[in-house]
Parts: sequence; C-alpha cells; structure tokens
Amino acid sequence: MNETEPETDAFSRVIIALLRGVVYMENDPKLWQHLLDLQARARDYVAVMGLTLMLDEAEGYAWLQTMSAPEGTPPLPRLVGRRQLSYPVSLIIALLRRKLTENDAQGSDSRLIISRDDIVEMTRTFLPEGSNEARLVDRIDAHINKILDLGLMRRLRGQDKMFEVRRIMKAFVDAQWLSEFEARLKEYRGHLQEAGAAAGGEDAEHAA
Repeated sequence: MNETEPETDAFSRVIIALLRGVVYMENDPKLWQHLLDLQARARDYVAVMGLTLMLDEAEGYAWLQTMSAPEGTPPLPRLVGRRQLSYPVSLIIALLRRKLTENDAQGSDSRLIISRDDIVEMTRTFLPEGSNEARLVDRIDAHINKILDLGLMRRLRGQDKMFEVRRIMKAFVDAQWLSEFEARLKEYRGHLQEAGAAAGGEDAEHAA
C-alpha cells in the first residue's frame, strides 16, 4: 500500500471506480495496484450488494458482475444494469471478437487496431445488398459509438476513425456465445443469399 495514501481512501477509490465501470491497469496503474492489494476486501464488500469482482491480472482489467441467485431464492435488485444489444451491435462485437482471436493466434501484437473502414467492410457481408452507402456508414458509426460506450473499444488519440479493441472483449464474449452467434450468422447469410437469388429471378422475369 502506498504510504502517502491512507488505506481507507485507496479502498474508496477502488470501489467507486469499479461501480463506475471497467478498471484498466493501463489507465491508472496506481489505482490498479490498490485493487490488487485490496482485492480480498473488495470482494467481500461488493458481495453484500450481490456483485462479484471479476479480475484478470494477466490481461489487466477488472469489473463487477451480478451474482446468480441461489435456486429458490428471489434475485436481488440489479445494481449493474443489463444492457440489451441490437442485432447490428451484437454482430459487430462478434466480428471484432473473432478478429481478436485471430490476432492473438498470429502472436504479432497484443493490441488489435482497426479502422472504421475495416469495420464497415466486415459488417457489409451480413447486410442486405443495395443499402445506401452513406446511410450504411452512418448506421455503423452509431453502432461503433455504442460499443465505445460499453468500453469494448476505444478511439485512438488524434485518430477519430481508428480504434483499439479492448482485451476485455474476450471476457464479454466467451467462446460459447461466439460459437452460437456465428452459427446464427451463417444461417442469416444463407437467408440473405436466398433472398438475393429470388430478387434476381424476379428481375429476370420482368425483363423477359
């Protein structure tokens, strides 16, 4: 514990930071060290509120997760709200999570940097053909902003159209969720292709 800061103040800073959202080692190394030093006490404290401290020391992030209520016990009111994600936001998150896995497999760089244009191109495959380009980009910008609000990406300083995918994406999207979502993506893509083929057939009939 840092001798210049009382333990009570350090503990308060840790709890407040966790209640506000994800705590990253790189954002505040001093706060992160306090969290490591006080994590047992923090776990006991947040457990009273029905929360669990999730901490990945290797990746350098921590967050609070709502505990599951024991069977037959009514759940406590949620302190950490559950966020409903739209299909396009879930789609982009799944694609970025897969990209992060591929980046890790290559072992070249632990940071995944991606441009807005790359995200647009990844997403375009799963959207109906013929979408207005400007409108498509505007919609994807809105979805990106939602993902930024979730803390799963951050904008690079001085580069509005470049983003870093945060490592917590791996915890937010586990392998099972990704596998199930990719199965739905495959099915959805098949529907799009069938719809496109049907539309092409109708156009040919009209031309004839």
